Amino acid sequence: MHNDGKVVSIKRAQATPSPLARLPVVLLQVRDKAAQQLQQGLQELFDNADDTLFEMADKARNNADHHIFFEAMRDLRLKRKNFERAFMAQLFQAFAHLGQASSGEPKMVPLVSYDSLPVTTDDAREKAVALEAMLGRVRHRDGLALGQLTARLNALLGKQLDERENPLGPALLCEFFLRAGRSLGVEIRVKLIMLKLFEKYVLSDADLLYGEANQLLVATGVLPELKSAPSRRRVGCVASEPAPPGSLPGTDQTLDENGQQDFAALQHMLAAVRGSVAPTLEASAEPQPIATRDLLRLLSHLQQYVPEPQAEDDFDLRNQLEQLLTRVSVKSGKSRVVEDADEDVINLVALLFEFMLNDPAVPEACKALIARLQIPLLKVALLDKRLFSCASHPARQLLNEIAASALGWNPCEDYQRDSLYLRIEHVVQCLLNEYVDDPAIFSRLLAQFSASCAEEQRRSELIEQHTRDAEDGRIRADAARQHVADVLDRRLLGKVLPQAVVQFLQQAWSQVLLLASLKHGEQSVQWQAGLRTMDELIWSVSLQRDAEAGRHLVEQLPGLLKALRDGLTSAAVDPFDTRDFFVRLQALHLQPAESVEALIEVCEPCVLGPGAVDACEDLAADDPDLLKALQLRIGGWVELQDERPAPLRCKLLAIMAPVGSYVFVNRSGLKVMEKSVGQLALAFKRGALHPLDDGLLFERALTAVTGKLRQLNRGK
Repeated sequence: MHNDGKVVSIKRAQATPSPLARLPVVLLQVRDKAAQQLQQGLQELFDNADDTLFEMADKARNNADHHIFFEAMRDLRLKRKNFERAFMAQLFQAFAHLGQASSGEPKMVPLVSYDSLPVTTDDAREKAVALEAMLGRVRHRDGLALGQLTARLNALLGKQLDERENPLGPALLCEFFLRAGRSLGVEIRVKLIMLKLFEKYVLSDADLLYGEANQLLVATGVLPELKSAPSRRRVGCVASEPAPPGSLPGTDQTLDENGQQDFAALQHMLAAVRGSVAPTLEASAEPQPIATRDLLRLLSHLQQYVPEPQAEDDFDLRNQLEQLLTRVSVKSGKSRVVEDADEDVINLVALLFEFMLNDPAVPEACKALIARLQIPLLKVALLDKRLFSCASHPARQLLNEIAASALGWNPCEDYQRDSLYLRIEHVVQCLLNEYVDDPAIFSRLLAQFSASCAEEQRRSELIEQHTRDAEDGRIRADAARQHVADVLDRRLLGKVLPQAVVQFLQQAWSQVLLLASLKHGEQSVQWQAGLRTMDELIWSVSLQRDAEAGRHLVEQLPGLLKALRDGLTSAAVDPFDTRDFFVRLQALHLQPAESVEALIEVCEPCVLGPGAVDACEDLAADDPDLLKALQLRIGGWVELQDERPAPLRCKLLAIMAPVGSYVFVNRSGLKVMEKSVGQLALAFKRGALHPLDDGLLFERALTAVTGKLRQLNRGK
């Protein structure tokens, strides 16, 4: 029987154990813990890369740079998942190599090092300098902890590794990043930006990476005598001091097992609102706290009866929970009460949703959907207090992503069939139907929802770019048209010319000048030739008819007629439309001067370009509403309530120079409004225009609630 050369026998496979099988269990724990933190750092990196590249594109001095940064944004979105997978695969491979004996198999050696590299191009030299600076900063800042980790790995594995072979060392981490990014088709400026972001969101937390790895190894007895490196921040459960009363929880700090330390800071303030969730029983009933697990079961029961969006105003979670506790208490004969810590969570979540459901930045129809997420979010918070302190918590990110996607949503009459509304509704319904206590569902739904939003965002950005280019072309055309009108005014105003010539210059020759201005510029040969031909035509019909002038006209006439016809052809003016003019022009040149006088007119100002007067001329320079208009930023969202039946939500796409018009687009990237700064100021003044806060919804809610709680505590 023929054996395929790629088939490995079972015996041979069993005789070749996986490199991971040789790794001590504690090292697998170190790897998995590090992978979790690095994955989180990469996610933050890519989440912020979009904003960073958009800012660079917005500040670009020319269209080429603008295009480079927008293409980089698109490339990163398309390849983000592959990038993250490639990075993590290399990390796991590097740990697998630690489990291999010295068998001559090649090990991954970083291309970057702590020493200067020979480089052959300016781009490579620039990248090498940036890398060396990054590695130097990490070594200077966290070198002691890194050295201890390398020493413990050597002791554990019985090998002699240097820091460049440490899978968690900055040299290999940078190498993983560079190798994962090889598929990105971006130029050196974008690569340097990505390296900066890698340092900011991944390497800046190296002390946590090394601190946790060292703690795991020390716990299993690996070189416990080494003195711990001082941490730049609280690391895990090493910190023993509780957070001071009134302090706010941080974001993305390394926390204790369930985020209790940061939540303790909030509990000091939440004590002011305790007592709102209690059964309705006689005071003599014996109180008995209900376990968190039992409380979760009650919430899962309520979760099945959350009303449809149209009836969400009738559903008050705390009231419903109070009724359920009363029912349970009657059955048991004891007053079943919620423990203080759990009630604090219930009250905090209720206050957060109260803010979110009153936030003007959230469309009304979407508020009804978000309201249905209160029980799932409450259950998450009861199980994991990191929801309140970790900005990258999947449940928190999912809520923020939903709110961000809905910011620019303009509902129509059949909004319940809108694709975005249906996507949000799908997420909400999945959580209500499927979520019990496994938080993995939030990560899964977040990945799905973010992917669909990224694809929609990509399409809208392409349309936005087209809109921006079209508006830029229109503004340039308007400016050129106005300039042509000004040129004609200077040439014609006050002159006494035949009516046919005036009409020809204003209606036909103006198009020749306009095309020359737009296509070649006003310093071009074509523009100057157009002006010269116009001047010769005016001269030819306005000269005094003596013998000398007549001879000169005869000499110039063939060239003038040819220039006129060539110009009209270049501007694609229909020759049939101008045939009558040339017949009249011939008659004008042949008729005596006294006959021509009957056909003349005094030229009026040309009206090819409208001159609009901005309303801001009537406003003082320090008018607060004018300042509001001037402070609108590119990419910011506003809501306009005018004669339309429903408010219009739109984003400021561009401020078009030189006219200073503000161009707004909808979430699809299509132009929906154009206003001058004065018109915007007047809209602010009459209360028709409102800027929308596009900050992260959960973060804004948490800030507002903590501020409110502080005021309550001060008033005591």
